[in-house]
This record gives sequence, structure tokens and C-alpha cells, in this order.
Amino acid sequence: MTLALARKIPGTPLEDAVRRYPDVPRLIILKTDVQRRGVHYTEEAVSYLDPEKHQTTGTHIFGTRDGVIALRPESLLLRDGTSIITTPTPPEENPYVVDLHDGRPWLFDAGVALEEVDYWPAPAFYAKDSSSGVPMKNIVSARPQRLNIFPYRYCTFWNNGKGCAFCDIVTQLKKGSRELKIPARLDPVEVGAVIGEALKEEGRFSTVFLTSGSIVGGSRPFDDEIDYYIAILKEVGKNFRTHKFPSQLIGTAFEKEQLKRLYAETGLTSYTSDIEVLNEELFNQHCPGKAEWIGYREWKKRLVDAVEIFGPGRVNTGLVAGIELAGPHGFRSEDEALERTLSEAEDLARQGVSTVLIVWSPRPDTALGAYKNASLDYYIRLARGLHALRVKYRLPIEHDSYRNCGNHPDTDLSRLLPLWEE
Repeated sequence: MTLALARKIPGTPLEDAVRRYPDVPRLIILKTDVQRRGVHYTEEAVSYLDPEKHQTTGTHIFGTRDGVIALRPESLLLRDGTSIITTPTPPEENPYVVDLHDGRPWLFDAGVALEEVDYWPAPAFYAKDSSSGVPMKNIVSARPQRLNIFPYRYCTFWNNGKGCAFCDIVTQLKKGSRELKIPARLDPVEVGAVIGEALKEEGRFSTVFLTSGSIVGGSRPFDDEIDYYIAILKEVGKNFRTHKFPSQLIGTAFEKEQLKRLYAETGLTSYTSDIEVLNEELFNQHCPGKAEWIGYREWKKRLVDAVEIFGPGRVNTGLVAGIELAGPHGFRSEDEALERTLSEAEDLARQGVSTVLIVWSPRPDTALGAYKNASLDYYIRLARGLHALRVKYRLPIEHDSYRNCGNHPDTDLSRLLPLWEE
């Protein structure tokens, strides 16, 4: 079968979805479905991987759907320049397949070649070691246009077994430290030095991103986490000529005084605190540590408080979209889940807080690992709904856009047109 004919075959699940949603670009629908179903790399696709040229898996704070750390591409680029944050998935779970066609990697579904892809390019600093001898890529990693810092690869909500039901951070910490020699906790000075080395590749990166597990300790809960982030961001800031620099932190829902410190003492320009699911009952069920230490309503209040400090469009919260339908207590239908989720998201949007989604990837070492995620239609409809809320309430999302993140189908839509007309 020729490539041209393969791309025109009618009736594939992807093309059916494209016809149902003509207002959503095909590549965004494809990206969403690849995240939903995962990918499997053939031996030929892995053989195309050049570790000196491409990024390889292993540096992320969370694991893969097949639970394996192996030499594989970190992720994929589409021809429009956007990223797909993928997770390798066992073939028996019906993932998309990455294979070679005419010597180049392509996405296949049921033997049909759908779209040419490329592997993420490795930045120059990946080939270097830090002053302590640790590979720099294990201290700061990269997406195509973003520098990632994962300074603490543990979450203290797990101290009493109350980590989130979809989270495998502890399992990945053990695998990463054992198989890849990734430090569990980073030194702020060393982080700053590696960021400086990365920025020598001028024009490559558009933002600095920082996230880790929650740290409950301190005079007040989470003061230790705040102090650690401030120390890191101050070292990172030494590489910039201005006090503020393009940056995003995903952290715990902090108290207002803690947020004021974070904003005043560092160059941080945007703040995200992931509530994970917009329903109090499901939040309590799936995020028992967050519920114990902060609570659903207080989490939402702290997000709104953050808008006073960072400004509208600079504060958002993330959903692990799909967990609201999983398990015996999930919503009864996708229609109900959409209605309830978008209603809560609108309550936040009218107060200046944006909501973004990631497509849930059920991982084997988690409490929800045996469940399936939602349909492709559900994710498309949720993405459209969240984007519509940003348009309605005039909330820009540049700090978490397709350039600066690449993990949110809803924020990909923001590139299509101005959020509002002047």
C-alpha cells in the first residue's frame, strides 16, 4: 500500500473523529488520541534512535504505562511543531505504533500510516556532566522549548500511604535512582549552574519549569517546600539580567503569605497547583493526602488567592482528565462528567484561575492502574469546553501553551485564534 493511499483510508477512528469535530485541527485530535492510547515503538523505530542526537526516556518524575525504563525516544514531535507527551504502552493494550516508513518514523494505527513524526532533539548540555559528576540531563531535562527541573522526586503525602491514586512517583524514584542514578534531591547551586549551561544554546528554550512532590514539613505546613523552591529559583535567576524571567512552578496549594514570598523573592512569573479532579467527593477519594492536609475547598480558595499575587492568566490548575470516570464512585456517564467538571472550572475561571487537562495515562504501579481512561470524544469535548471558558473570561494561557508545555490538548487550541477581540 502506498503512503498516499494509506493516509486517505476512510473510516479509521481518527478520521471519524476529525469529521465529527471540524473545528478542532486533525493534529490536535491525533495528539490527544496518542496520549489516550499510548505508543509502542517497534525495534526498527528504536534502531532509528540516536542517543547523541535524540532525547531518550528516563528523566521524568513519573513512569510509563508499561512500567519499564528502557532506551526509547523521550517523546514525539508533529509536523506543526507541537509535542506529544507519550508513554510507552504494552502492545496488547492497543496503542498507536511508531514504526519506520521509507526510513523515517511514522505513527501507525492498525497498519495504516497516519502521520510522520520526529523524535525530540537532545540539547547540547545533555552530553555534559555537572560539577559533581552527575549527567546534566539528570539534573535539568528538556522538552523541545522548555527546561524542566524536578528537584525532589518524592511526595511526603506517601509517608502514611495517602498519595494520589493515579501517581507512581515513589516507584519511579526507586527505578530512577537504581537504573539511571538520578539524584532524589537536587542541590540548588548545581541546578543553577546546569540551567546556565543550557542557556548557552541561544534561542532554544522559552521558559523554565519546576515541579516536585509535596513537602509537608516546616513551621507551617509546606514551608520547607517553599524554602526549597525559593533557593532553587534564586540560583536559576542568576542566569537572567532581569529579576523576573519566563517560568512556571507546579507546586502544592500554598497559603497566601507563602505565595507572596515565592513571588517577591524569586523571578517566578506563573503558578500552577493541580487539583487533579473537580469534584469534592472524588478529590477526597483519589487525592487523600491533599484532602488531609489542605482540603478541596481550601485548595480552590488558595488558587483564587494566588490570582491577587500573580495576576489573571498566570494561575492555573490541572486535571488528570479521565479519573473522574474511573472506579465504582466515578461519574455515571461522560456527559455528567463534562457538565460537572466544566461547571466547577467555570467557577474558577470567573475568578481568574484557568483549568487545563492532561490525558490520564493509567500506570501499572498505581491504585487506578487497572482502569481505562475516557473516550476520545470525551477528551475533545473537554478540551473545547476549557478553551471556551478561557475565551469567555479573557484568560491568556501563554505560560502553559503548546510552546511552553505541550501536554494540554485544550491549551493547544489557544493558538488557533486570539482569545478575544479587542
